This record gives sequence, structure tokens and C-alpha cells, in this order.
Amino acid sequence: MITSRLTSKSQTTIPQSVRLALGLQPGDAVAYVIEQGRVVLTRATTEPEQDDPFASFGEWNSREDAEAYAGL
Repeated sequence: MITSRLTSKSQTTIPQSVRLALGLQPGDAVAYVIEQGRVVLTRATTEPEQDDPFASFGEWNSREDAEAYAGL
């Protein structure tokens, strides 16, 4: 079992062995899933979350849109 401690600010360091196993690098996002009293830590995907109300606005984030609306 791999363990770590919480700081006074409720922060923790992901142990090196876990970072290596998940291929985590500085700046990567992680996801937490709570299942039956346990937490599963995974590397987060880069896909927008389905619960994100702004995820659909990504379709308007193209070079063409930037050029079209540059003068506004």
C-alpha cells in the first residue's frame, strides 16, 4: 500500500510511484471517483466533462471564428 499525508491545507503530494504508474507530469489533471467508500485516482482525459455547461462552446473556438470576430 502506498500512502501520503495531508498538510494543514488539506493538500497532499502524489507519490512518485503513482505518478510514474499513471505517466503524470507537472500540469497534468487527475480525476477522482468515489466508489463505495474508496477513491479511485486516474489521469484525467482532455475531453470536456459532460457536466460542464460550457463544453458545447468549444465548437466556436477555431481560427476561422477568431478571424471572423477579431474586429468586434
